[in-house]
Amino acid sequence: METINLDNTAYEAAKKMRDRKVSSLVVVDGKNGRPAGIITERDLTRRVCAEGVSSRDVLVQKVMSAPLVTIDPNSPVEVAADNMIHEKVRHLLVTDKDGKTLGIITPTDFGKVLSERMDMDEVNSLILKAVQEESSYNS
Repeated sequence: METINLDNTAYEAAKKMRDRKVSSLVVVDGKNGRPAGIITERDLTRRVCAEGVSSRDVLVQKVMSAPLVTIDPNSPVEVAADNMIHEKVRHLLVTDKDGKTLGIITPTDFGKVLSERMDMDEVNSLILKAVQEESSYNS
């Protein structure tokens, strides 16, 4: 899990994501080191690039997503998935009972878990079914 300070620029965030080969950074408050939000490639695309703003002129704190949605490390995968769906987020911060950050869960992690638990034909069938249900729901 990679972090960046609230007062860094969006440019610095994008560069760090590229260099570290990650799609998000947990944003921390430099004063107390606590997580304050998250900045993702999607945040940069929608709130910087698409707005025509220079990434060197905008601070991370202005484009990050907050508040963070957290989850207990002992929560089942199904609870994590439900939290992401209900909270409409793509990243869950894993924290212990004292609020210490242990890691982050992303949609990619679900793919890894599914591939470990299921035959790929079954995974493909479930994905196709979900896409079809979503398509009929949105029609």
